[in-house]
Amino acid sequence: MDKYQQSHKDKLFKPDRLDVYVESHRPRGLAQCPQCGVKYHAGQWTWHVDLSAQEVESFLCPACRRTLDQAPAGEVRISGGFLKTHEDEIIHLLRNTEEREKHDHALERLISIVRDGDELVATTTGMHLANRIGHALDAAYDGQSSYRYSDSESYLSVDWHRD
Repeated sequence: MDKYQQSHKDKLFKPDRLDVYVESHRPRGLAQCPQCGVKYHAGQWTWHVDLSAQEVESFLCPACRRTLDQAPAGEVRISGGFLKTHEDEIIHLLRNTEEREKHDHALERLISIVRDGDELVATTTGMHLANRIGHALDAAYDGQSSYRYSDSESYLSVDWHRD
């Protein structure tokens, strides 16, 4: 195995990715976010656990912290002539995609959807939702998309365009 192959093997098995919003602040035990109601149980944030009979810590979840700080982990920029004539449909697709993703992955949410000149910009609390939105746009409306990860692989920018 040469040096190049070894360096790629090391990167595959030892990710150097750290999301400060998820890793730096974790509750000690059971917790519930006072803002959105998501629950922390067995090391994961989830909607699908009943903690009503147990004592839980009030703890702001990473998605709500990102939203309050306006610190997205993903961004989707939508542009082109198609946007002008189908904006309402596209916004509906963004919100439906969020609902489906949020059902199983409680920390994947939309932060905002705003108009920026001739573009529509959606920011997300997680990279996976941005990725899912890009693929949903491709599947529903074709178009051209590009995906760019930051050097730290903690931020994803998706550009989608259709004339």
